[in-house]
Amino acid sequence: MESREIYKAVLGMIDLTSLNATDTPSKIAAMTEKVNAFHTRFPDYPLPASICVYPNFARTVASVRADAGVHVTVVGGCFPASQSTLPVKIAECEAAVRDGADEVDIVLALNAFLEKDYAAASREITEIGAAIRRLNPAVVLKVILETGALAEEKLIEEASFLAMEAGADFIKTSTGKMQPAATPEAARIMCRCIRTYHERTGRMVGFKPAGGISTPEDAVTYWNIVAETLGEAWLDKRYFRFGASRMANNLLSALEGETVKYY
Repeated sequence: MESREIYKAVLGMIDLTSLNATDTPSKIAAMTEKVNAFHTRFPDYPLPASICVYPNFARTVASVRADAGVHVTVVGGCFPASQSTLPVKIAECEAAVRDGADEVDIVLALNAFLEKDYAAASREITEIGAAIRRLNPAVVLKVILETGALAEEKLIEEASFLAMEAGADFIKTSTGKMQPAATPEAARIMCRCIRTYHERTGRMVGFKPAGGISTPEDAVTYWNIVAETLGEAWLDKRYFRFGASRMANNLLSALEGETVKYY
């Protein structure tokens, strides 16, 4: 596929994100209105896959968005450190789903995983998943591995399989709050694990690179990793997302041949 077609396709795979301490209901509403008005200016390009915010803004996005095909995504479970008790994490995720969240991104409990307490790390994913699916069976659960904290390939592999086996619908590289964030090396490892898991179980798990991704060249890099490792079936927003809000304007600029600062 030519680069231009990849740029266009990736626009429809972005989880357009605002995760700032200075976010307010009016700012999040304004961002959502930008998505609502997108086709007025760019009728030939796809809308983002979702709008990703902190849990307290789920209701804002859900009430303002005009197209239900643009999902409401929240970062839950005490993002980004995942340092709290499991009941608190569950309550936060449940509240977001009640407020309209279609997707919940949580962080692997590294406090358990790095201590090799894999049962505890797995249990958190399983129990959060069960709680939110009781409220909405269609809700999507993404698990962030924070690969920058996993110094060895083996650890990324173990975290990938643990998350998938515990019920993750997607595995995601990073929160973007620590370095290194997403890397092509980690992406290849995770995609190989997804392929192996699919071969064993028949279940397709999605992949989301996030953190430090901003250029059209980045889009092509990760697109090719998924295409080569997982195949064409994964080149769909149901199984492939980008946590890369800065990239949206850069892709639009590349497509339009001029600087675009829409989002």
